[in-house]
Amino acid sequence: MARRRQSESDDGRAGTGATEQVVNESRTDRLRIRAAWMYFVEQMTQNEIADVLGVGRVTIVRMLAEARSRNEVKISIESELSEIVRLERALEKTFGLQQALVAPLSAPDADPLPAISAKTGSFLSDTMKSGMRVGVGWGRTLFSSLPFISAKSLTDFKVISLLGGVGVVRRFNPAEFAWRFAQIFQGDGYLIPTPAVVDSVETKIALVERCGLQEVFEMANVLDAVLLSVGGIASATTFSRGGFLKEADREALLARGAVGDLLFHFFDRNGDLVDHPINGLVMSVDVDRLRKAPIRILTSGGEEKIEALLGAMTLVAPTILITDEESARRMLEAVSAG
Repeated sequence: MARRRQSESDDGRAGTGATEQVVNESRTDRLRIRAAWMYFVEQMTQNEIADVLGVGRVTIVRMLAEARSRNEVKISIESELSEIVRLERALEKTFGLQQALVAPLSAPDADPLPAISAKTGSFLSDTMKSGMRVGVGWGRTLFSSLPFISAKSLTDFKVISLLGGVGVVRRFNPAEFAWRFAQIFQGDGYLIPTPAVVDSVETKIALVERCGLQEVFEMANVLDAVLLSVGGIASATTFSRGGFLKEADREALLARGAVGDLLFHFFDRNGDLVDHPINGLVMSVDVDRLRKAPIRILTSGGEEKIEALLGAMTLVAPTILITDEESARRMLEAVSAG
């Protein structure tokens, strides 16, 4: 086990017009429009809306009145956020999510990574609290969210990397994201100092039981939240670019129906792990433990990841989904098409 405590945070902030739109979007505006949508379109009661949004009924009454005074409510809800809210509500109902967050794009063919990363950073800034134990994955989406997270000092805050892979220094590395995420909140980081994939099941067992890793894996049983992303299998992913996956293995996984991976666990469209030896050789926390966390955040998007996102809805059953508007539409269309 390797443990790090960091107290410095990144000052870099970057963004395009699309990401600025997401960053500057007021949380109050979002809540008000969601409340108006639920009340006037979905015909929900004020008490029901209060339960969904986690605020008091008086707050709902005030937000509805403000929406009317702003002329956001006429015969329909007039706001640039209304289509985003529609997609969020559709995702929540279709996949049984507690909350969906959809990032708007400047154009349908725009790169969704900056928008999703900005939305993820904003959400994490509000969600992370003192005393939490958070298990984290890795990938470009998570790494790119770091500049958008507001740094603050949290007491007794622990970040547990859910995946090995510290042997080679790369920008998109499980250990890199975990310790930088812990650094932002001045928390403790717990790493799995092993390769991402080992040569045998015996090696995996020995590393966990005889090399001091048992504590890290046991911490995964009592996580307050997990922060995850998925990788697609059909194209060159962070996984394969990092040199962890041989082309022959990738082709074999494709042949067995794999659509993506979550912490190097490869799964099919139905959310079932595929029958391939690599799933038993990965130095990562197993999916059953991830599903025990009360808050399960999945953030990802892009046309090449739609099948992986659909499979992950069953595999890990996220409570929070963060994606972009085009990916949201494609996911809903895929479900409608059966």
